[in-house]
Formats: sequence, structure tokens, C-alpha cells
Amino acid sequence: MLERWDEICHQWVAEHLESGNDDEVFASGYLQGHFAVVLASLEQEPEVTLESLKSRMEAHLDEARSELEPADMALVQGAWAELAQRLA
Repeated sequence: MLERWDEICHQWVAEHLESGNDDEVFASGYLQGHFAVVLASLEQEPEVTLESLKSRMEAHLDEARSELEPADMALVQGAWAELAQRLA
């Protein structure tokens, strides 16, 4: 499951790099780094679900809130919503 999610994320980021605007490129790249950290943390879990991934991502992004300006965080949150739809 983790490998599939990682592949979906890489494809999603590649699409944004190819045809996205500056905001989409920024948000997808920023999100990809956090996504990789969360996936690595889930490798230790005996059972992984999409809900556990979403929960960890939202907690991780909430912790990172201080790294970005509110407008940039809104872009990242929107990107996460888009990627989460793709993962489902």
C-alpha cells in the first residue's frame, strides 16, 4: 500500500511540475517532502489504512504550520486535499 501511495504522489507531483503554475509547483513540492516523512513513519505500523495516512499527514502539516505564511499554508492544504482525493 505504501509503495502505491508513493507512486501516486510522485506522479501527481510530476504532473504539477510539468503543467502547474508557480503556486502548484511550490505546494506539491513542499507537500511531497512531508508526505515522504509520513510514509516512512507508517512503515513501522503493523496495519496501515488510508485514514491513518490522512490523520498523520494532517497532524504533520499542523506541526509545520509555523514554517509557512498563512497564504502558503492554504496552498499546501489545498494541495493535500487534491492529493488525498487521488489516493482514495
